[in-house]
Amino acid sequence: MNEPTQFAAGWGTLSLINAGLAQSKGRSGMLWWILSLFLGPVATFLIVILDRAP
Repeated sequence: MNEPTQFAAGWGTLSLINAGLAQSKGRSGMLWWILSLFLGPVATFLIVILDRAP
């Protein structure tokens, strides 16, 4: 497996994990999945530090 393919697979996996984390906090999984495609680890950090949705 070449390097760009590994990078894309890792980034895609992270975005799916972020969507699950967001849903567990009562937020939109689809919205956070899309944000994670662009922001990656920054989105993970934001999901972790934000409180649960009211």
